[in-house]
Amino acid sequence: MGKLETFEIEFKDKKDLYVPGESISGTVTVKLNQPIQCKAVKVNCNGFCGITSKINDTAWTTEEQYFNNTLSVSDKGTLKQGEHKFPFKFLIPATAPTSFEGVYGKIIYRVRAFIDTPRFSKDYSTEMPFYLLKILNLNELPDIWGPASSAVTQQFTYMLVKTGTIILKAQTDMKGYTPGQIIKLSANISNQSTKTTGHIAANLMQRVTYETKKPTYDLKSIVEVEGGAIKGGREVDWKEQIIIPALPQSSLAGCELIKIEYYVKVSLKSPEVTLTLPIHIGNVSLDRKLCSSKKEVPPSKKELTASASTSDVLPSSSMLTPSPHIAPKPAPRPAPRSRISSPSAPPADYPLSTEAGNVTNEHFPNKRQSQPVSPNGFSYAPGLFFPQNQLPNVSATASSGSSLRGSTEATVPYPSGNCAQPRAQHDTLPPDYGALAYPQEAPPSYTESCNT
Repeated sequence: MGKLETFEIEFKDKKDLYVPGESISGTVTVKLNQPIQCKAVKVNCNGFCGITSKINDTAWTTEEQYFNNTLSVSDKGTLKQGEHKFPFKFLIPATAPTSFEGVYGKIIYRVRAFIDTPRFSKDYSTEMPFYLLKILNLNELPDIWGPASSAVTQQFTYMLVKTGTIILKAQTDMKGYTPGQIIKLSANISNQSTKTTGHIAANLMQRVTYETKKPTYDLKSIVEVEGGAIKGGREVDWKEQIIIPALPQSSLAGCELIKIEYYVKVSLKSPEVTLTLPIHIGNVSLDRKLCSSKKEVPPSKKELTASASTSDVLPSSSMLTPSPHIAPKPAPRPAPRSRISSPSAPPADYPLSTEAGNVTNEHFPNKRQSQPVSPNGFSYAPGLFFPQNQLPNVSATASSGSSLRGSTEATVPYPSGNCAQPRAQHDTLPPDYGALAYPQEAPPSYTESCNT
């Protein structure tokens, strides 16, 4: 048994699984049958990755260290007979990757304790491994939403003469899974030949790459499911489910020497047709609520700008409604005599009002609100209203010659004292009958027009 009866490491609460950024603490217990001279008692906590080119070899050809901390818990002196306990505490870096053990390499975390003795004396050491899990949230991975799908068309020759074509399509319901979840696989096989194919199979594959001078690959099938054969000229839909066992996560973030990939391989054994569907395995499953919110993409800045500019160009309802206070702009006056404009002056039986002449439609400026008066009575002087005391003067002026000019603007009666100046709110001048040679005869009076 010797001088040392017990030398062991115990973690607090007997915990052996930690996450990056967490502290690890415990005690080192030393139980002696006889006193021991020592230079120091030290506790070390380290984490590293080592890979090799030989299966299950611990002589690492390449190493990568993540942290290495040492704590001295006892000074130089004599450890007396009996039991001694030395507490320790270390902080695990937040960048440390998840623990992993493969055939060509490992990511190892451990706590070691040493008793350094004087020269020519026996040194004592012990160690205790612990495991690190860096949580992989699948919802944070890019391009993780939606199914994984693929298709392949394979032409083959058989019986030295005949040729055929196989079309294989497959997809999974998601791109990310956690251990215990089910992969829902669906495939479509179209056999465009007369030959019956071999059985269809689906495998959950794990591919581990060890980055040495010449990379080493470890490819193995984790789960395999198999279906039936497809006869010639047939098209078959095949659906299957694969349960995810306990597996390391896809991404070893923080490790540059080991890479892990997963994919579903769908294949026909005869003829050889294969396709792959990459997937991810993590620790936090996909949230379907987040998936639905990702699909609802808000409008882009360009769309918002386009809609704003459209709203500025298109007229609103208030713009289309004619204002009773602002008269519309005058349109060009037609010259042909045969065209008849609507009357712009109210009949004598109706009260004079500017509202009757202002009801217009911007889209059809030549149309007015309907009035119970024949338009023929106002065809010679459209757009004007003459009071009764000015009728003889109008007839005398019209006999010397005038022009037929149509007005599309709502008019306002002119004062009897000065026919050359309209009211202040309008700039429209009365027609000049002395400038042109039409009409050749005097227009009928207002009373004669109403009688007809």
